[in-house]
Amino acid sequence: MISRRTIRSIAALLGLALLAGLAYAHRWRSNPSPCPYAQRHAIDLPRPVITRSRLRDVLEPQPGERLLEVGPGTGYYTGMVARAIEPSGTVHAVDVQSEMVEHLRTRMRQEGTLNVEPIRGDARSLPYPADTFDAAYLVLVLGEIPDQERALDELERVLKPDGRLVVGESLPDPHFVGFEGLRRRIEQRGLTFDARVGTRAGYFARFHVGTADRSIDPVE
Repeated sequence: MISRRTIRSIAALLGLALLAGLAYAHRWRSNPSPCPYAQRHAIDLPRPVITRSRLRDVLEPQPGERLLEVGPGTGYYTGMVARAIEPSGTVHAVDVQSEMVEHLRTRMRQEGTLNVEPIRGDARSLPYPADTFDAAYLVLVLGEIPDQERALDELERVLKPDGRLVVGESLPDPHFVGFEGLRRRIEQRGLTFDARVGTRAGYFARFHVGTADRSIDPVE
């Protein structure tokens, strides 16, 4: 039989572990940073809510388009999007970590995907002129950027008139960005909410530059 003293000791240890976990999560959320390359295997795990097919349905990539992916990591979505815009379309995949860029370049070459351009760059200062892309997307990335407002400004800048922006978010990501706040911030930049799919804990949201609100919102 376990003594009360032992039970109290176990409870105290569990309490300390919980506090340490909460402190770590708070520090991680308060100091946004991209997933380290050493943990790259975690970002290739299946994503039940923010799936590749859902991204394709919301992004609506068309053959011949020029698309921007911010924070592709190891390329979980990149190949699928690139194949959808063949033969003359191009995906420019910008990641702040050089290791991720090289990993993605190798992966695309091994898969035989030739229309992806992996580039090392910062979302807060994208290396492209204004009105460059037909569409841009970032998934589980916005909350990792130290200056989200500047990154949103940059995304608006590089999109063409009538360009599309898709943002994907999902819990339990500690950098999760809620939809309502995201919509307000993006609409302040002149983009119009167009569609959202997924659940309240995980979603893809699409916005357009200077278009009418279609208000498609099939959230579970």
